[in-house]
Amino acid sequence: MQSSNQTIVLGGGCFWCTEAVYVQVRGVLDVESGYCNGSVRQPSYEQVCTGSTGHNEVVKLVFDPAQITLREILEIFFVIHDPTTLNQQGNDRGTQYRSGIYYSSPEQETVAQNLVHEMGQSGVYSRPIVTEVLPLNNYWPAEDYHQDYFENHPGQGYCVAVAAPKVAKFRKTFARLQKT
Repeated sequence: MQSSNQTIVLGGGCFWCTEAVYVQVRGVLDVESGYCNGSVRQPSYEQVCTGSTGHNEVVKLVFDPAQITLREILEIFFVIHDPTTLNQQGNDRGTQYRSGIYYSSPEQETVAQNLVHEMGQSGVYSRPIVTEVLPLNNYWPAEDYHQDYFENHPGQGYCVAVAAPKVAKFRKTFARLQKT
């Protein structure tokens, strides 16, 4: 029996960093940087950066649940970003950098809510988790120059200082989930 691919959308700060990790995850078939859960249709990067549209910088993941579970995808998510900082990841500040899981089915919502609760109770974090778990709304792909950014600009300062350490942390923590 062949499984159907699923889609989940995650906001974990700058989409360049999140995308850089998930393109390396076994079972993740496609990763697209974009914007979601804001009020403007077809927002531009410049509009989203103002914080006035309500959008979050996100990655849309298409994955094969026969190769990787949603829970595993979310476990990676909780390791590669700080789910306890409201509207901020590192030096990136604003509502567009909030921690979020945007689901497309009741089953995904349940998995996400259960893991957020479990992580909050685990004692792993010294502060409460602020990750929002909401239905996906008003998703738009980011401009072409944002797609595969880390892959295309590995020597760019932000990629070296911020994205590369997240990729290294993923590789160290989740070696078993790396594409070969």
